[in-house]
Amino acid sequence: MWHRIQITPSSADLSAAVAARMFEAGAQGVHEDGPHLVTHLPPDARPDDFIAALRSADEDLIGEHAPLPDVDWSLKWRERIGAHTLGRLTVTPPWLADGCDPATTVIIEPAMAFGTGEHPTTRGVVRLMQGVVRAGDAVADLGAGSAILAIAAVKLGAGRAFAIENDHDSIANAEENVVRNGVAGQVAVLEGDAAVLLPLVAPVQLVLANIISSVLLALLPAIGRALAPGGSAVLSGILGEERDRMLAALAAAGWRVEAEDAEEAWWSVRVTR
Repeated sequence: MWHRIQITPSSADLSAAVAARMFEAGAQGVHEDGPHLVTHLPPDARPDDFIAALRSADEDLIGEHAPLPDVDWSLKWRERIGAHTLGRLTVTPPWLADGCDPATTVIIEPAMAFGTGEHPTTRGVVRLMQGVVRAGDAVADLGAGSAILAIAAVKLGAGRAFAIENDHDSIANAEENVVRNGVAGQVAVLEGDAAVLLPLVAPVQLVLANIISSVLLALLPAIGRALAPGGSAVLSGILGEERDRMLAALAAAGWRVEAEDAEEAWWSVRVTR
């Protein structure tokens, strides 16, 4: 059985650092559940060793783990995933796509890869990118997951999009979604570190990054260097309570805010140099 790992940082200020350490220790995804950080580890993982590795970020954190029951996740996803109209686009699973206009519909097959349109951070990026994508633009999607944002950029008129993802298990799903949406000639799925691959596809007119805030801050210099003159970046994966800190960091690095989006506990922002 897989393992469910629940981490409770000793303070909210350490949450981002602990989440970053979870990725470094082997987590393929992390989500917030109130004050807790939750991830799932494969059956051969050693949960106690994983939790111990996190104490370099927060020695007083509380770590708990339990077996994750075998579940047919495809059926569970079907129960909770719907279609979403986001500005000019509709994001939908395949079983709800009948009657939708292919030109303005992003069809995503639910899988372990992040990005189905169900999370506020994904929806925030889709809304904010509609203000800047121009015909023929090149777009880089960092931490692409299912490739939903790269596909959306092409549906909005981008000429080329690069879906960059370092999680090997997400790549097949991303490639399947690209083919399913008829954009295989315009979206390239690239596996690897965004900091390494982004300079190779630059310059681009738009960078999309739906990643935890600590990783976003580390990537900001590379994002700035990758943008063509007049280009923009849409950043998401940021909690509303982190907004002021992110705005200060962006201003200190020479970024200017173009637009903001907030939904539930999450905040997204579009910036330019």
